[in-house]
Order: sequence, then structure tokens, then C-alpha cells
Amino acid sequence: MATKIRLARHGHKDYAYYHIVVADSRSPRDGKIIERIGSYNPNTNPATINLNFERALYWVGVGAQPTDTARHLLSEEGVLLCKHLQGGVAKGAFSQEEAEKRFAAWKAEKAAKAGKIVKAEADKKAAAQKAAFAQEVEANKVKAAEVLKKRQAASEALAAAAQEAAKEAAEAEAPAAEEASGEENSEEALA
Repeated sequence: MATKIRLARHGHKDYAYYHIVVADSRSPRDGKIIERIGSYNPNTNPATINLNFERALYWVGVGAQPTDTARHLLSEEGVLLCKHLQGGVAKGAFSQEEAEKRFAAWKAEKAAKAGKIVKAEADKKAAAQKAAFAQEVEANKVKAAEVLKKRQAASEALAAAAQEAAKEAAEAEAPAAEEASGEENSEEALA
């Protein structure tokens, strides 16, 4: 029986995620499987790969052929490198300790690269937030200046209205005062 390591699609129309499975090459994509060895979610940033390393290494070692996408995922996780190193140990090219040391060095290098990428993404996000904050501060300054202008115009209009009312009140009091003084003068003249 020819076995394949491939992806079985799950999820819904706009949110597909995949199980990494070992299946007979003749079975349908989402059909009967021999073993599920992991999952792959391309919807996250970066894509999430959960893999049972030992089982994947076992199946690659016994001859299961990965599809192109599965081969890429196994390579990303280091399964194919570990198989290659195990082949070197079997041929006597180097010892098991040397193979483990090389694999550990590869993992450390990969982790460092991933750390740089994560740091670059975080820096980019922080810079974008800082730029957005600066833009918002500028927009708030412009809005504050507009509000200040409106308040000054309103206070000037209110002061002008108060002046106008005071002027009208003074004008209204002036004729009344003249009439009152005229009445007083007429009473003095009568007396």
C-alpha cells in the first residue's frame, strides 16, 4: 500500500484549515486516513503548524511520500533535515551526538530568524501606532483651535449683544429720565 502525507481540508468556505494526515494514496482527500500527525492553519500570521515530530519522522522514515505542500511543512519543522541526518548516522558519516548537535544548531538559527521577523513586525506595528497617535494629536489640535475660534466668536457675539442691550436700556432710560425730570420741573413750576 502506497502511503502519502498530505493535507485534509477542514473549516468553512472562507476559513480553511488543514489536518496533516497519513493516508492511502488511493483514498479521497477528506476520506479514510491512517493517522493524523498534525494541523496547519494558514489563516494566522504567521501560519500555525502543529506537528507530532516523532510520528512524522517515523512515517517519512518508513517511506510515506509527502505532497508538495506537506513536504514544505515538514521541511519547515525540520523533519526532513532530521531524516537526512539519521541517514548520515546510518552510513557512519558522523555520530548520533553530532547529528543532534547539527539539528540543535539548525533549530537555534531558525528560532533567531523567527525572532527577528517577529521583532520587525512588532517594531512596524509600534511605528504605525506612533504615527497614528501623532496624526490624532494634530487633528485634535486643529479641532481645539476651531472650537476656540467658535467660543471666541460666541463670546464676542454675546458681549456685543450685551453692549447693545445696555445701550438700548440706556436709551430707554434717557427718555424716561427726561420725562421724569420734566414732570418734576412742571410740578415745581406749579408749586
